[in-house]
Amino acid sequence: MCRSPRAESHGRVSQIERIATLTQDESHAIATFAPYVRRWELTADGDPIVTHSSRLLPVYHDGEPAMLKIATEPEERRGAETMVWWSGEGAARVLAHEGDALLMERATGQQSLTEMARSGRDDEAMRVLCAAAGVLHAPRSRPLPSSLVPLDAWFRELEPAAVEYGGILAQAARVARDLLADQREIAALHGDIHHGNVLDFGPRGWLAIDPKGLLGERTFDYVNLLRNPDDETVLARGRFARQVTVIAEAAGLDRVRLLRWTAAFCGLSAAWILNDHDVPAHDYSVAYLALAELERM
Repeated sequence: MCRSPRAESHGRVSQIERIATLTQDESHAIATFAPYVRRWELTADGDPIVTHSSRLLPVYHDGEPAMLKIATEPEERRGAETMVWWSGEGAARVLAHEGDALLMERATGQQSLTEMARSGRDDEAMRVLCAAAGVLHAPRSRPLPSSLVPLDAWFRELEPAAVEYGGILAQAARVARDLLADQREIAALHGDIHHGNVLDFGPRGWLAIDPKGLLGERTFDYVNLLRNPDDETVLARGRFARQVTVIAEAAGLDRVRLLRWTAAFCGLSAAWILNDHDVPAHDYSVAYLALAELERM
């Protein structure tokens, strides 16, 4: 996440009090940030944020809000290279990049696509997301990043899981096999576009963060819109079919291929979750919705 609310001055705790409350992971993160804070002349503007794949620190750079991100997983390093390649077109602008470290502009706008979807503006949120994806997919004259992962490699865990678990994963694998062999409109893909990864950057508009850095059919980049922002919204009666239509119209997609890619990806996501010994109830539900819509067409 690229947003960090600024604390009111009268509500700030002292530096000593703040350090005393840091977790071990946060303390380690501060040590990781230190060389880049010095090198890029940054000023911290909040506590570190520790995720499973990165360390983040809200900062100021030349008087402007920014976010310092240190990747701890290959996926995040690849995503940083994709952000650099987008060059601020449809994505947060990269201010500096070196090794695992990425410094990017920080979202300071007050709007949230998640809240928009939950408060009766679901269609509007979807159109914003489609517009953001469209900018990311637009052709560039510069060569594509060599680190982009092709979709057939991204889907590699689906086939073994389909053999092991069968059922809807086997259906998803069959659909994925056909789609991957006949991809269209190839583009650099974000890989994880959803309501929490497109943020309000104020005058700069709605911009993407946290890409996976993939390469393949652009329709794939819209599947996560149908799996987000939460179970209650996604599984609301009639919502899925309506949003398939909204997305297809807003992004100029073939409705059938959108549904097929959605079923295929839900199978892949379910495979990942099953391999982590958990139950992919959400992915099963969305996959069934996509397959049911396909049967009605």
